[in-house]
Amino acid sequence: MEAAFWHDKWERGITGFHLDHINPHLAEHWPQLNLPGGTPVLVPLCGKSLDLAYLAGEGHPVLGVELNALAVDALFASLGQTPTVSQEGALLRHQFDELTVLQGDLFQVAPEQTRHCTAFYDRAALIALPAPMRDRYVTALAELLPSGAIGLLVTLDYPQDALAGPPFAVAEREVVERLSPWFVVEKLASHDVLADNPRFVAKGAPWLQEEVYRLVRR
Repeated sequence: MEAAFWHDKWERGITGFHLDHINPHLAEHWPQLNLPGGTPVLVPLCGKSLDLAYLAGEGHPVLGVELNALAVDALFASLGQTPTVSQEGALLRHQFDELTVLQGDLFQVAPEQTRHCTAFYDRAALIALPAPMRDRYVTALAELLPSGAIGLLVTLDYPQDALAGPPFAVAEREVVERLSPWFVVEKLASHDVLADNPRFVAKGAPWLQEEVYRLVRR
C-alpha cells in the first residue's frame, strides 16, 4: 500500500472512507480530553475531513497532514476558503487562519514542524494502513509529538475476513500492544455501527464496532 494506491483512490473519486459530516464520536468524546482553548492539534492522514473544521471551531489551531493534493484542495474548497501555499521542507504548507495542512508524505514530516502540537486526533489513519505499516506509523506519530500530548484515536473492529480493507480491523488488543510503548492507552467507548455502514452489511460482516481511545504520549 504505497502512495500510488491513495493517489489513485482520490483521482478516481473512490473516497468511501470520507464522511460528509463531522464524526459523531469526535463531538461526543473530544470534550473528555479537557484541553485548554488554543491547544494546537495534529491530525495525521487527514484527507478532506470536516473534523478539522470542527476542531478549529472549538478554538484549536489545527495542523493536518495529507498525502494527496486533490484532498487538500477539496478540503479548503468545501470550507469556501483559499489558503496561502508555501514550501515547507519536503511538503507544501496550505494555511488559512487557524487551519493548516501539510501536503505530502507523513514520513517526511520533521518533528520541528509538529512539536508545538500538544494534542492530536486520529480517526482514519491507523485503520487505513495494513498491519506491516502500522508500527512504522505509530513510531512516526510518537516522534512528531511531545511528551504529554493528549489525543483521541477512533478505530474500527470487525472480522477481517469479511472485508479486505482498507479500512482495516484494529482490535483493542492490537491497539494496546502497538501503542503502549509510546502512549498511555485508555479505552473510552465502543459503539455498534454496523447498521450505519451498508458496505459492511453487504459484505456479510456479522458485527462492526467503532472504538474510541484516549492516548497520552509518554
